[in-house]
Amino acid sequence: MLRQRIITAVILAPLALIAVLFLPIFEFQVVIGGVVAIGAYEWAKMSGLDSRTYKLVYTLITLTICIFFAQYVDENLIWYQGQLNAVYRYILGLSVIWWLFSLALIIAYPRWSAFWKHSVWIRALFGLFTLIPTWIAVVSLRTSLYEIDPFYGASLIFYVLGIVWAADIGAFFVGVKFGKHKLRPNVSPGKTLEGLMGGVTASVAIIAFAALHYQVDPSRIWLHIVIGGLTVGVSALGDLNESMFKRCAGMKDSGKILPGHGGVMDRIDSLTAAFPIFAYCYVTWMA
Repeated sequence: MLRQRIITAVILAPLALIAVLFLPIFEFQVVIGGVVAIGAYEWAKMSGLDSRTYKLVYTLITLTICIFFAQYVDENLIWYQGQLNAVYRYILGLSVIWWLFSLALIIAYPRWSAFWKHSVWIRALFGLFTLIPTWIAVVSLRTSLYEIDPFYGASLIFYVLGIVWAADIGAFFVGVKFGKHKLRPNVSPGKTLEGLMGGVTASVAIIAFAALHYQVDPSRIWLHIVIGGLTVGVSALGDLNESMFKRCAGMKDSGKILPGHGGVMDRIDSLTAAFPIFAYCYVTWMA
């Protein structure tokens, strides 16, 4: 299993690096749409759509929405005069509401969950609320200040990836060593409060380095720390969100497409929350 995980990571990491750094914007949007579409296929099964036809239709709907936005909003107008396109900003705002609602679902689970737990279509709709804003967020960050520095947006994406992955690593080791208080045992028995705090602490180094790298005004450093910490905290919510829907579907992994890693959703679950929330904060207070 470990050998499979290492081989998969060694293959995927350079591909992801190339896509973020060197793909033209439209092609980048299509590639991210493809990743989201694979996640949608897995989410369809988590929703209870067992028929291959239904899963393919759900995947096509998700991909079509992404391609529609890529065509509807010209890549040169995603940002205009320092402001994000109003439609994209509106969707990021709605994603904040969705993740607050998701938090309520997780806290209430399994009580008061009958209205969605036994509805395939509501769970499928929740998947769109999770996946589409992720695409919007990644594209919005990648295109930020693109005309001034083509790699600036890429650095924002790597920043979010860095603090989330650092948090995952810190949470794992601290949770294994000191974890006693379960976050939500009914949703994900392995997640602990100590692990979450360890993850946030592990990400502080990257947050501090980024503040120095971007030469943040000293008076705004606390804002960056708060937003970075919030992004890391919300990433745990994304993980719990996917775990809740997998538990409803009786699934251990979201899929088998990544040898040793499970499915795509198992790899991006925390990012589906982290990217939209960070992007909203970035657009609102940091851009």
